[in-house]
Amino acid sequence: MESNTVVVDGIRMRWEESGAGTPVVLVHGIPTSPALWRHVAPKLEGRILAWEMVGYGQSIAQGKDRDISVAAQAQHLLSWLDAINVGRPVLVGHDLGGGVAQIAAVQRPERFAGLLLTNAISYDSWPIPSVKAMRAAAPLARLTPDPMFRGVLAQLMFRGHDDRDVAKESLDIHIRPYLEHGGADAMVRQVQALDVAETEAIADQLPQLDLPARIVWGDADQFQKLEYGERLARDLRGPLRRIPGGKHFTPEDHPDVIAEEIEALLATVREGRS
Repeated sequence: MESNTVVVDGIRMRWEESGAGTPVVLVHGIPTSPALWRHVAPKLEGRILAWEMVGYGQSIAQGKDRDISVAAQAQHLLSWLDAINVGRPVLVGHDLGGGVAQIAAVQRPERFAGLLLTNAISYDSWPIPSVKAMRAAAPLARLTPDPMFRGVLAQLMFRGHDDRDVAKESLDIHIRPYLEHGGADAMVRQVQALDVAETEAIADQLPQLDLPARIVWGDADQFQKLEYGERLARDLRGPLRRIPGGKHFTPEDHPDVIAEEIEALLATVREGRS
């Protein structure tokens, strides 16, 4: 995928892109970046755009002194889509990116052709206890030395992956932007911006969304429980595909499944347009 940037509302926004055709926008969560989708994107047909949330990945510096909450990210995403003139993409979100996708879809449903969520935050499912602990201990946590910070991130990765080899690969990939842009302090800024009220505020609007939707869930996820995936499937009136034994980082552990479900949603969208 090719890395791109554009300045939108004074913010340099970054994304990775490949292919042509029906647009698919992929949104990552914490502590990841567009690299989360590295094994999914090559399996997809269409114009694939993996957007980087402001204040994450190589865009960590862009988040300083800016609102990088989930609700703000939804606005950043919508502004970016308008700026680069992407028409009605299928929107795919994981973890925090799933919350961003829900808020953006509720606010401007006409802007999207379909919605796929995988192990996404929703309702009152978040922040997880380890994130709450980091936020509570922010003054000390932001001073964590890099080797200790690597250990903290490693624990998160190994709890969130069901494939240990992929967990090791992911740790090496996702820790790099942090070490290059402030280490633990960068992650503390991210977790301090989180507010569960932002997904609670749109919960009653999800059943009114008139978008084709699909839900994919690792059913052994310790961070985002399966019951929330089941609730999303009911509210969005979309099928739920369970990944037996799958944990949190489904795009990395199970890229074939994620790609299959995105392609199934694309087929539904294309049929609706024909």
